[in-house]
Amino acid sequence: MTWLTVPVVDIAPYWSGVDAHKRAVAREIGEACRDIGFLVIAGHRVPSDLIAAVDDVSREFFDLPLGEKMRVVRPAPDVTRGYIPMEGESVARSRGEYAPGDLNESFMIGPVDAADTPYYHGPAAGKHFAPNLWPERPSRLRAVYTSYYQVMADLARTLMRLFALALDQPETFFDEKIDRHISRLRVRNYPAPQEPPAPGQLRAGAHSDYGSLTILKAEDKAGGLQVHNRAGSWVDVPIVPDCFIVNLGDLMARWTNDQWVSTLHRVVNPPMDLAHLSRRQSLVFFHNPNYDAVIECIPSCQSPGHPPKYDVITSGEHLRRQFVRTQTQAEVTS
Repeated sequence: MTWLTVPVVDIAPYWSGVDAHKRAVAREIGEACRDIGFLVIAGHRVPSDLIAAVDDVSREFFDLPLGEKMRVVRPAPDVTRGYIPMEGESVARSRGEYAPGDLNESFMIGPVDAADTPYYHGPAAGKHFAPNLWPERPSRLRAVYTSYYQVMADLARTLMRLFALALDQPETFFDEKIDRHISRLRVRNYPAPQEPPAPGQLRAGAHSDYGSLTILKAEDKAGGLQVHNRAGSWVDVPIVPDCFIVNLGDLMARWTNDQWVSTLHRVVNPPMDLAHLSRRQSLVFFHNPNYDAVIECIPSCQSPGHPPKYDVITSGEHLRRQFVRTQTQAEVTS
């Protein structure tokens, strides 16, 4: 089946704890994951006031002078912390394609509760648990981002349990692979453009995400998110009130032997006649497994006629390679 729209799935029945309800939700999710790799979820239980707080404090940060934001600039291409200025990244380069820098700026954090043990800070951890960079202003940003990160991590764990059921695995199949996850919270600001973009330049170039899944909260403004379906068409992703957009990442595609799809998506430019109304902000939680989680084909996704397509790799090494590939020279030299 070729999806012409992104399906909406209400996950509220999962919270009942009734096995039949859980499996019914998992079946809906599994269908969306096989056909388009994107879905919109309702019934998620994330407090609306927390979402609003993240949105508000982020807008305050992005409205600061550039020099102040640059005090917490990302320190290195393989360190996913801090501020990335306008055009400092080109996500299309993760696919080996040259594209101009993307027309957004962002601020990101990683894990907020890493213990002081060798697993988190020893040589094997690399930079996956690098310390977060916190701006002086707004003063409440740290507390708000920390709360939201923890709530998103809980929601991601629930989604991974639904994924396990959809893949005919025990509900807790992924738990030991994500209990020390290296996820990122990233808020992107897409300013209203003042002039036409350069040729081939988008708000965010066509790319797939790198990890297990992504949870997105976005504004309904001109110049929004599109997904590439199996028919080769770009489909607008609906912004449904009180819902999140969820999509699969490359590691989930590897886990499932491409039975589930990590779909290309992009953020397009607004028409210039609507540019003045198009400032847009998105709250993005990139869920990534433990850095030492071995990503190999799930048993239910292989058979004698369909052997594993991919070499075994660890989550951490896969992610490190992708982070480095996306950086533009502007950021690397900043």
